[in-house]
Amino acid sequence: MISALTLLLLAAPFIGLAFVTSWSHFGFADGDGSAIAVSLCYSVLALILIIALGTPLAWWLARHHMRGQWLIDALLLLALLTPPLALGLLLASMYGPYALAGSLLERAGLTLTNSGPAFVMAQFYSALPYYVIAARAAFEGVPRELEQIALTLGHSPWRSFVHVSLPLARLGLAAAIALAWVRALGEFGAVLIVAYYPQGIPVKLWVNLQNIGLNAVYPLLWVFFLVAMPLPLILGLAARRRRLI
Repeated sequence: MISALTLLLLAAPFIGLAFVTSWSHFGFADGDGSAIAVSLCYSVLALILIIALGTPLAWWLARHHMRGQWLIDALLLLALLTPPLALGLLLASMYGPYALAGSLLERAGLTLTNSGPAFVMAQFYSALPYYVIAARAAFEGVPRELEQIALTLGHSPWRSFVHVSLPLARLGLAAAIALAWVRALGEFGAVLIVAYYPQGIPVKLWVNLQNIGLNAVYPLLWVFFLVAMPLPLILGLAARRRRLI
């Protein structure tokens, strides 16, 4: 009974969205299509970077223990728990046009304020700790003995990682990818600070609400859910099917 009540409370806002949406006047505001394209393209780029850089880090953290490792854990938790707006301010103070790193990068032709790279950077920083922590747990679930057996059979560490560690950790890695995707796609605070332009879906939702009103938010909100949910659902169903096999 309590579980059913909890699920009902969880579903209530989404059920309510179907009733408050004005279906007879359903239409997008100016710029909504561009915001959808921006979010999709840059979120994919951010996810690729997160997987490419976060997977080796997650594996290394799962397999190596050293003195002072609590500092690394604290850094991950700090990045995870930093409020999005605060994260945006930190990024602006580091990579903004008047910051040392930002000015050097701008001289090299890379602008990390109100640009595509800035958008990807904000998503990367906001979603990376979620991915690393989840992927680390996935690798920690892989028995080390199997990796050692692969090494004794003549596999290189890289081949052992590709043919043993990755396949055995695939369920947890799928969950980590889904979590990072939703987190990057829905990032608002950090993107608002460092990449107000180009506007993605979260910022455009806020702009529509401020400039037009609540009714202008619902169509784009529906699109956000339709864009955000397929990847987690596909990965979740695939992981569930492999678990049942």
